[in-house]
Amino acid sequence: MMNVIFASAHNAEPQDWIEPLQRELPEVRIVNWDDNGPAVDARLAVVWNPPTNLFVRESGLQGVFNLGAGVDALLRLPGLHPDLPIIRLEDAGMGVQMAEYVVHALLRASRGFEQYQTLQQQRQWSPLPDIQREQWPVGVMGTGLMGTRVAQTLAALEYPVAGWSRRGKDIPGVQKFASAAEFPAFLACTRVLVNTLPLTPETQGILCRDTFEQLLPDAYVINVGRGEHLVEHDLLDMLASGHVQGAALDVFAQEPLPSDHPFWAHPGITVTPHVAASSLRDETIRQIAAKIRGFLNGEPLTGLISRELGY
Repeated sequence: MMNVIFASAHNAEPQDWIEPLQRELPEVRIVNWDDNGPAVDARLAVVWNPPTNLFVRESGLQGVFNLGAGVDALLRLPGLHPDLPIIRLEDAGMGVQMAEYVVHALLRASRGFEQYQTLQQQRQWSPLPDIQREQWPVGVMGTGLMGTRVAQTLAALEYPVAGWSRRGKDIPGVQKFASAAEFPAFLACTRVLVNTLPLTPETQGILCRDTFEQLLPDAYVINVGRGEHLVEHDLLDMLASGHVQGAALDVFAQEPLPSDHPFWAHPGITVTPHVAASSLRDETIRQIAAKIRGFLNGEPLTGLISRELGY
């Protein structure tokens, strides 16, 4: 019977994943990773933030199934063979959660709900001016599954929405921008910048002073991509200048965010602990099990990572 290794540093109770996966896949044997144990001669691996020596110890792997959409950390592990197929999770309930997160952050800014919270504390009944959505154009960076769901949701709420990605994507009701050549034009029509990009060498540090300066005045930044996308001191400088009025940040270069980090106390920044979109267990298990079964049967799979692109 083929061994499948389950390796995840983020799951305190691995059996909560292993047992239902095993029920879905009785034709394989699923083995939990043991930091101090020997190799189990696994042919497949199910991972999320796996141990650094996974590929060194389990050198006979023929396929890796990632319990999330982001694979940047996985691609940096030693011993990873350049031809080893990596298949990522696709949505599994994450798209709607990410759209909810972005909607919440956008409404707090555009509808003045943060101001209403302050007014409540002051016991003041003081309605703010009605919203004018054309004054809050949104630009979504990244038009994969997550970014597309976010853009579609905001467009349905009648905000002006543009989408930008390396190759561009046609989304009904969303203005399309593609390639580095069109990035400045995308930024020039954006007040609320939403980042859903994958982390690659090309996108690392893309949320920087140069990017922020090209946004419309009183800009707002929502980062649900990766912490390494953001140049933190550039954001703080742009908040101090007033060109950026606020930010909602869910991901950080160092997680957990250190207790002495200036983001915690900044009045213009909302911090959440990497919770914008979590893979729902039941949906994830069904999807991963179906992908493993398809892999074993030699079927073509969606979600296969391109090493060249990094996602």
